[in-house]
Amino acid sequence: MNSVIRQYLVITGNYWAFTLTDGALRMLVVLHFHQLGYSPLAIALLFIFYELFGVVTNLVGGYLGARLGLNRTMNIGLFLQIVALLMLAVPAAALTVPWVMAAQALSGIAKDLNKMSAKSGIKLLVPDEQQGRLYKWVAILTGSKNTLKGVGFFLGGVLLMSVGFQGAVAAMAMVLGLVWLASLFLLGQDLGKSKAKPKFSDILSKSRAINVLSAARMFLFGARDVWFVVALPVYMATVFGWDHWQVGGFLACWVIGYGFVQTVAPRITGLASGKAGAVFWAALLAGVPAAMAGALVVDWPPEWVVIGGLLLFGILFAINSSLHSYLIVRYARGDGVSLDVGFYYMSNAAGRLMGTLLSGWVYQAWGLEACLWISAALVAMAALLSLGLPDRRDEAIGEQRFV
Repeated sequence: MNSVIRQYLVITGNYWAFTLTDGALRMLVVLHFHQLGYSPLAIALLFIFYELFGVVTNLVGGYLGARLGLNRTMNIGLFLQIVALLMLAVPAAALTVPWVMAAQALSGIAKDLNKMSAKSGIKLLVPDEQQGRLYKWVAILTGSKNTLKGVGFFLGGVLLMSVGFQGAVAAMAMVLGLVWLASLFLLGQDLGKSKAKPKFSDILSKSRAINVLSAARMFLFGARDVWFVVALPVYMATVFGWDHWQVGGFLACWVIGYGFVQTVAPRITGLASGKAGAVFWAALLAGVPAAMAGALVVDWPPEWVVIGGLLLFGILFAINSSLHSYLIVRYARGDGVSLDVGFYYMSNAAGRLMGTLLSGWVYQAWGLEACLWISAALVAMAALLSLGLPDRRDEAIGEQRFV
């Protein structure tokens, strides 16, 4: 087997195993603490450190990837996830809120180290002239990750019913430990290690294209999570009267479908220029939450509005996300790629954190319609920022112009 293909499969398999445990762990925490009587908002707050530490991890993780090599940062991420799972395998009496938040913080660090390493690693496996192949590989990695995260939601529910909370996290830690041991031997030893030792200050020295794309990414993911993280599941439970299995099952199916659309995004968008593709698809997406908010204001049936709108939003958001994931890998420098990708995913994590905080606050104060209006405004901001991306002919220049 071609060595490049072999490394791609190792990276992808590593990422898949991690993602399954990440999705399962989220569902386990949600369902377990729901059974203990925690409110949806209180459960969502358990994940704040998960998002907050993702911001810091992506910023520093890119620097570590360039200094140490992406193989090491990926394996460190796997190891930290094992530790986080084992922290939750303690007796039920020890599962205090601070302890769970600490475990989630560690899991957030692990997840973003693993993701940054995987996305950066793909850049190094594909020659610059093979952009079609690069887009396809990034889309497959990104889309399959989200599909498996949805599968992980189901896995978490099944494990909780069959072996209980402590048994579930212990079993996942054991399986992930085997993956970690295999990864130590199979992953390229110098993958992503920068030839020139980067300075710590380099984590903030980015090309204009990367700065603009990172800002657009922050608003894009804030627009999703401002209504998806807290507002949507609470709305489904209170307005629709769904139980937690119906809410969790529907959202798991949504994530699986979302991941599938990401994998086929290159067939939908083609190799559109950075500016044209990013602006067009973001502008199209902005109309969905705005239309949903307007329909709810005039008292259209909420089930049809929310479910139909969510499906359309998922399709368009998946295309936007997949296109962004390709563009950051395209814009990133070949040497020290993890610095650029880490900075970009730091913005991604900041957007998720912003959306998570706004989702609970805005929904509690003004309801789902307000969350949707804010979502539309944030996507529109992402579209406007994307106007600052370079045209294809300017990319080679833009990548070398640091601000």
